[in-house]
Amino acid sequence: MDRASRSSSSSDSSFSSTKAWIVHGIVAGAAIAAALAARTYLGGSRKFRSRVVGIIPARFASSRFPGKPLVQILGKPMIQRTWERAKLATSLNHVVVATDDEKIAECCRGFGADVIMTSESCRNGTERCNEALQKLQQKYDVVVNIQGDEPLIEPEIIDGIVKALQAAPDAVFSTAVTALKPEDAFDPNRVKCVVDNKGYAIYFSRGLIPYNKSGKVNPRFPYMLHLGIQSYDTKFLKLYPELPPTPLQLEEDLEQLKVHENGYKMKVIKVDHEAHGVDSPEDVEKIEALMREHNLS
Repeated sequence: MDRASRSSSSSDSSFSSTKAWIVHGIVAGAAIAAALAARTYLGGSRKFRSRVVGIIPARFASSRFPGKPLVQILGKPMIQRTWERAKLATSLNHVVVATDDEKIAECCRGFGADVIMTSESCRNGTERCNEALQKLQQKYDVVVNIQGDEPLIEPEIIDGIVKALQAAPDAVFSTAVTALKPEDAFDPNRVKCVVDNKGYAIYFSRGLIPYNKSGKVNPRFPYMLHLGIQSYDTKFLKLYPELPPTPLQLEEDLEQLKVHENGYKMKVIKVDHEAHGVDSPEDVEKIEALMREHNLS
C-alpha cells in the first residue's frame, strides 16, 4: 500500500483498493473456482470442504496469564463462554475443547463440552488442533481454531472464515481482521495484518504495519488488527507440524507466519468486531464492563 506521504492521487487509489476488498470480501469468481476445484479435490462426491469441526485449544500454563481458560467472567469460566458462542455457529458440525490439563478438562465436561486430551508437547494452538483432529472419530475437511480467550467471539465471524476457505481453493488457511484502534497501534499483543487487493494475507506483525516515515499513526490509513480465530484445510493441518520453524515465525512469535513463509496462501475477511481478547488479568475487567454495558449475561 502507498504511504500517506505519497501523492494524493496515489493515496486515494490505495484506499479505494483497500476498501474494495473489505466491502466485497470474497470475489464472485472464487465460487466458480471452488466448484471446479471441488470436483478434483473430492472426486465430485460431496460439497467442497463441507465437514467442519471447531476446536478450542486451551492450556493452563500460559506464561502471561496462568490458568486463563478458567478465569471467571461474570460467573462463568471464560472457556465456557467461548464454547457457548462457538456452538451458535451454523457452519460447525461439531465443537470440542482440546487441552493438556485435567482441571480444564473437568471444568469443560461439567458444562457439557466434548473434550480431547492432548500432549503437553504441543508448541502452539495449531499443533494442539492437529493432535485433537487425529483423535476424533469423524473425518473433517476444515478445522476452525477458536481462541479460548475470545469469550465474545461472534458466531458470524466463525461462519465467515469457513465460507471464505470454502470459496478459495488455492488457500489452505483463512482468518479475520478488524479495524485497529489507534491506542493499540504499538501494542505488541495486538497483531497487525496487511492484505492484498484480492483478500489474501501479505504479512502479520506485532509491530505497526505498514510503518510510515513519520513513525506515527496515520489517522487516514485503515490499519488492520488480526483476530486470533483461523481455519485450516485438514490436509494442510496434518502437514503443519512437519514444517520446520521459520525465521519470521520465530522472530515475531506468530504461528501463521510459518504458513506464509512456506509459500501457502491465506484468505482474510474483514469484520466489524471490537477485539475483546483476554491477554492479561486487567482485560477481564474490561470484558465484564462491556458485557454489563450491553446487557450480556
